[in-house]
Amino acid sequence: MVGLLVLGLFMVRQQVQARASAAHAREAERALAFAAEARAPQAAGAVSFAPRRSEPGLSYTNVRVASEPWSLHVVKVDRAQKDLSIFSTHARSKVLGVSLLAEQARSVPREAGRALAAVNGDFYLRDDPTYGGDPRGLQIMNGDLISGPSTVCVWFDPEGNPHLDEVKGDFSVTWPDGRKTPFNLNQRRTSGLAVLYTPTYGPSTRANGGRELVLEPSGAGPWLPLGAGQSYRARVREVQTAGNTPLTGEVLVLSLAPDLLGSLPVVKPGDTLLISTVTTPDLNGVKHAIAGGPALIEKGRAFSLKSPPPGSPGAYSEASKYQRHPRSAVGWSPTHFYFVVADGRQPGLSAGMKLAELAEFMAGLGCTEAMNLDGGKSAQLWMNGRIMNSPAQGEDTVANSLLVVRKPE
Repeated sequence: MVGLLVLGLFMVRQQVQARASAAHAREAERALAFAAEARAPQAAGAVSFAPRRSEPGLSYTNVRVASEPWSLHVVKVDRAQKDLSIFSTHARSKVLGVSLLAEQARSVPREAGRALAAVNGDFYLRDDPTYGGDPRGLQIMNGDLISGPSTVCVWFDPEGNPHLDEVKGDFSVTWPDGRKTPFNLNQRRTSGLAVLYTPTYGPSTRANGGRELVLEPSGAGPWLPLGAGQSYRARVREVQTAGNTPLTGEVLVLSLAPDLLGSLPVVKPGDTLLISTVTTPDLNGVKHAIAGGPALIEKGRAFSLKSPPPGSPGAYSEASKYQRHPRSAVGWSPTHFYFVVADGRQPGLSAGMKLAELAEFMAGLGCTEAMNLDGGKSAQLWMNGRIMNSPAQGEDTVANSLLVVRKPE
């Protein structure tokens, strides 16, 4: 109960600060402390706020709740600050690979601006070094569609407005005879799959055998970087049968698994294919998107289950929702964006949070939409050159991230 009360007090604090001018901020803090003591004397000393770090349009606060214990790290971004934007990036600007948040922050193109803060992103393959870093779901990085959708996502439309929904991809290739075949994007090619690879994947397809079609643009239509919601006319430059085709220059490679070949037409160099990257909802023109999940708050309704429902599967991915772990999240209110990290697995500092507890905290900030991100040892928040939280296993590499970027003047 004390922990939930503190969340309510934190929400009051946010509202007070939003109304208070800088000249009255200290008086507002004193008023809040008095209100906390009056409403819950048993919680005295249960909550503390670390000194804020801020610059125009952006602030950082560390919230500690001693009774749980919890240590939460909050970056708050003013949506009215037009020189600030949210940027998605991936380790070394490739699908395969991992790196520190600081390295990902430095990879932001100079023309896009300077990274001020970052939070780790989507779940990713980490146990297979050959494919390590491959995100589980959608990612669009500065307009480059580098990973296909499979779960709930956050994206930012061309005007910079945020959206949260489950995105479905209807990626397909149309052959010269009019037949269509669905394909996946930039991932390990397994049995029965067609996979389209772009140069952002890595140096080569890493697929064995089958048939690989090296594609170049046909005509004057759009080409690379690959975008969502587009149609591309592609000419077959060459057909490879050994696999592991290099991804060099301005080519795409459509890789076909051996057991798929019997059902597909035979194509030759010079043939023209139609590549479609349609999604629902339509993400045409979207510059930045990242997946995660599940949704913590959707259309104002917060995830509220704190224990598994009867009959739920016992797999870790389901059971962990109701356990306390380090967590990361992104969310927004009508006026602000939030990056939040809850430390965990550190007795005496922070136990971590259940998803419902994190959702409640995000709602307390005023968020009407919020999405869970990768947690555990990945849960990290970076700001102005250093990690601000206490990661469960120390600063560590991750696959991708969301960043707050200040645009150049």
